[in-house]
Amino acid sequence: MDDARIAELLTPFLGESPRRRNHEGSASASKVAVLTPSQVRYISIYIDLLVRWNAHINLTAVRKPEEIVTRHFGESIFAARHLFPEERSTGIDPSSRPPASAPHVIDLGSGAGFPGLPIKIWAIRVHLTLIEANQKKGTFLREAIRSLKLTGADVFSGRAEVFPGPKAALVTLRAVERLELILPVAARLVGSDGRMAILVGEAQVRGIREMLPGLQWAEPTRLPLSNNRVLIIGSQEP
Repeated sequence: MDDARIAELLTPFLGESPRRRNHEGSASASKVAVLTPSQVRYISIYIDLLVRWNAHINLTAVRKPEEIVTRHFGESIFAARHLFPEERSTGIDPSSRPPASAPHVIDLGSGAGFPGLPIKIWAIRVHLTLIEANQKKGTFLREAIRSLKLTGADVFSGRAEVFPGPKAALVTLRAVERLELILPVAARLVGSDGRMAILVGEAQVRGIREMLPGLQWAEPTRLPLSNNRVLIIGSQEP
């Protein structure tokens, strides 16, 4: 698939960015997000790698490249632009090391790298940790990081319960089974002023709020091209 087709397929997920409040408290004008040619190229490299590896290990049940773009990259980029609307990495070399002040993002149960790696492609300055207990998937994630020449990205091949690293500014989850077990673990990884972002079915939102009442949950945002998928973001209470 060529880069132009990838960009075309991702267009529905790049609508208006979230409105930001200015110093006077009024909402500033929202802007339409745009992927740079280099970002589209990174996505293209990632897709090719995913398709090749998926022929040997089960990374995703989605096999058609165009469906991979819309279902996996589309959702992930949609989340990225809502979470980091002002931190796009236009012109930044992906091999440049993120600054010490860069936000730490943990993608829990990363699987084939969604939404973590697309978030890193969108906001190259973040420091990304992919937590994936499956060893074969962890090997793929390391190869994806190497192929994309990303710095400030690493893989923890173990259970999140024993992750030794610091807490994060953002913890993400997508397509995770048994939310009732993983949500308390994820919450413990969120820093004191951090956020949790979950891509789920709309029917799961109420349960998430009930399981984690300590987070302040924004209203869920419906995903483009989906009847029941949403992004829900919770923040630690001050």
